[in-house]
Amino acid sequence: MRHALHAEWTKLRTLPSNAWLALAIAGATVAASVAVVWTVDTSHCPSPAECFEDTTRLSLTGVRLGQVAVVVLAVGIIGGEYATGLIRATLAACPQRRTVLATKAAVLTATVAVAGAFGVAGALLAGRIILPGNGFSAANGYPPLSVTDPATLRAAAGTVLYLVLVGLLALGVAVAVRGTAAAVAGVLSLLYLAPVLTELVADPDWHDRLAKLAPMTAGLAVQATRDLDRLPVGPWAGLGVLAAWAAAALVTGGVLFAARDQ
Repeated sequence: MRHALHAEWTKLRTLPSNAWLALAIAGATVAASVAVVWTVDTSHCPSPAECFEDTTRLSLTGVRLGQVAVVVLAVGIIGGEYATGLIRATLAACPQRRTVLATKAAVLTATVAVAGAFGVAGALLAGRIILPGNGFSAANGYPPLSVTDPATLRAAAGTVLYLVLVGLLALGVAVAVRGTAAAVAGVLSLLYLAPVLTELVADPDWHDRLAKLAPMTAGLAVQATRDLDRLPVGPWAGLGVLAAWAAAALVTGGVLFAARDQ
């Protein structure tokens, strides 16, 4: 297992595109969050205190863009090997396919967790700096963002875990379909199209059911720090929904991986 982990880590860090993707996870998350918080202010509210904005969730909006880099990185870990034929050498060196998949998942988890933590920290710092100048100040009832606040800490840690689970979901899909483009398109469609399709459902009961099952909608509920009763699913329960999607993808991918010649 140790040798397999070392081999996967070596493959990950020696491919330049992976380093750029790891940077993109953090960079895109921060950049998108800055763009959002920069344009939101209290001028259109009856009064600053009546905006009722969840400033923590607002500051973490950039994860919706950062997750694209996570998906590309996760898919490339296995899809790139199928595209180049390197998978043959990988399986020759480590015939135990469960070990191969487990080590890829472990290396991916560590990489995304570190990159995601930097991205989340940067996004919260951007919100702490920019939002007070837009009217979201302590004087108007919006305390500065701080991870010493339990709700903000939960949102920050949960967002990092969200990115990790998105990566594992993408890895499982990539193992199952063995095609880089198909896996990226499939996972991004699942993440971004499911909430759109949910909004098209007129029946309120079915709308709520689908919202609870949509991986991005449910998973990002962990970012909410106020009005939790209005969420379709609770913060940790929503992250559990995404974890179920990721587990299902990994199990399906693992079964197909074991059943194939390659």
